[in-house]
Amino acid sequence: MTTKPRKHFGIMAQSDNKVLLLGALAGVAGLGLAVACYQGYTLHRRRHSVPARALSTPSCELVSGLMLADGLPRGQVEVLNRLEALIQCVSELKEEMKALKTAIPTLQETVRGELVETRRVSPLHRTSAGRRKRSAAAAAAVRGDRSSEEAESEGGYITALTDSDSDEEEELVVTERRSEEERPLQDQTSVLFERIDRLHQGSESDKRESLELLLEHREQLNQNSCFLWRLTRAYSDVHDFCSSLEEKKQYAENGKQVGEEAVQLNPTCADSHQWYAILCGIMAEYDTIQNKIKNGYIFKDHLDKAIELKPHDPLSYYLLGRWCYAVAQLSWLERKVATTLFGEPPRATVEDALRNFLKVEEIQPGYSKLNYVYLAKCYRDLGQREKARRMCDAANSAQAQIKEALEAQKELDVLCPALGV
Repeated sequence: MTTKPRKHFGIMAQSDNKVLLLGALAGVAGLGLAVACYQGYTLHRRRHSVPARALSTPSCELVSGLMLADGLPRGQVEVLNRLEALIQCVSELKEEMKALKTAIPTLQETVRGELVETRRVSPLHRTSAGRRKRSAAAAAAVRGDRSSEEAESEGGYITALTDSDSDEEEELVVTERRSEEERPLQDQTSVLFERIDRLHQGSESDKRESLELLLEHREQLNQNSCFLWRLTRAYSDVHDFCSSLEEKKQYAENGKQVGEEAVQLNPTCADSHQWYAILCGIMAEYDTIQNKIKNGYIFKDHLDKAIELKPHDPLSYYLLGRWCYAVAQLSWLERKVATTLFGEPPRATVEDALRNFLKVEEIQPGYSKLNYVYLAKCYRDLGQREKARRMCDAANSAQAQIKEALEAQKELDVLCPALGV
């Protein structure tokens, strides 16, 4: 008999409906008045029918004994017993109503505060985990001052809110953990690239180590264009040191294939275009005249793209100068083949080559020993012998790595005597 009324008034407290609450209070008051009338009636009968010693017995036993003494039917006695139990229930309800009256003034503000907190932790108003904990602690402190009946009535609402916060906190933790997992990988990749770039500037053994290191990470970083153009560069480096023609050709083919992958993966990467062009130029050494001319077109297209994307890289201008100079020196047969296969042979002049070599010197003076050599050759071909001799002197005094120094010295051994240097 006591469970249902508690649940009913618990729901009323949770909904905060004052109209229903006042109606309930009026109903209970009416019921209380009826019970009071009944109690007055039974008390009057007890004073006239029951001995004084019976007044000390429990109420249920008193009523039962009274009804039997009066000779009432047993069914009426049972009804009166139930009415006595109802009186006890009403008394308990009165106590609960007192607790509700105490809680009602603060209930509205508390619910409003909980709703504001719910909006703050929604995806559009997400707060930090620490801030949510502080809000939860404050709410717990407020709830601690309330009666136990109110805590029971709000239990389901608070549990739902806590579950929602827990889900969102878990989502935030997963996102942060994923970022933390990705960050070490990015850091490791950066460290790897720095090491590869240092090895590229080193000796022959350093460059071979660079290629081996890159191949070890090929599967892991195969979708990284910065990795792929470095691998292309490493194939080019090792190609220069191979003694076997078959090995050199194999490294050139592998490098060209990787370079093509790098360009396709990220067409806006200047270094990918630059090193793919370099490998196309290297492959020209091992192809037929037809493929040599074809690779020459590819070489020029990707160098132009590299310069467009990275207009202050001296290497691209140096390579374009070499291409222009080579095209200017094409033989009659090579031009005829180009015309037959492609409709029009590549066109470039010594003046075009000179402009690119001078651009290199403008961007970075003293960039390359070989750049001075080709400036001297351009001036010589254009009949400017004094400038050509000055470039030869600059080339002789410039420092270079072993491979470049050997190639430059080979050119100078022919060029200097012809110019009287």
